Amino acid sequence: MPAIVEIYNQAIRSGVATGHTREFTPQQRREWYQGFSRYDYPIYVAAYDKKIVGYATLSPYRQGRQAMRSIAEVSFFLDEANRGKGYGSGLMKRIFEDCPKLGIKTLLAVLLDINKESISFLKKQGFKKWGHFRDVVEFEDKTCGQLIYGLKISELG
Repeated sequence: MPAIVEIYNQAIRSGVATGHTREFTPQQRREWYQGFSRYDYPIYVAAYDKKIVGYATLSPYRQGRQAMRSIAEVSFFLDEANRGKGYGSGLMKRIFEDCPKLGIKTLLAVLLDINKESISFLKKQGFKKWGHFRDVVEFEDKTCGQLIYGLKISELG
């Protein structure tokens, strides 16, 4: 947990990767962590030299709505010092492999429109821009939009 929380806190400090503005402690993220299960909505971890360098999660989309059970939201975060080294692609490859057995047919990524690095990464992974909510995220010093990128697992080549 401490490594995952620190990586997420890096994203918060960046100001472009999440809507959270205050950092977390591992204790504060315990309930969030316990909401994941390897049987339906896992957390994926990338490690190098016995150190966690990134993670990705699958979360339910519009939880409780049975007709939307085959849609999952994907989130991914990499340690600042380990970006561009293939860990994100490795995490996404594993997610793509697991989706059929998890019953997931569609992946959505919801991100800030100022997060150019993640937008580029998603495009490289085959995601397409499916939606844009303009000027809906309000930070103290800026306003930005929220993008939705999507991918149908059946369209992976």
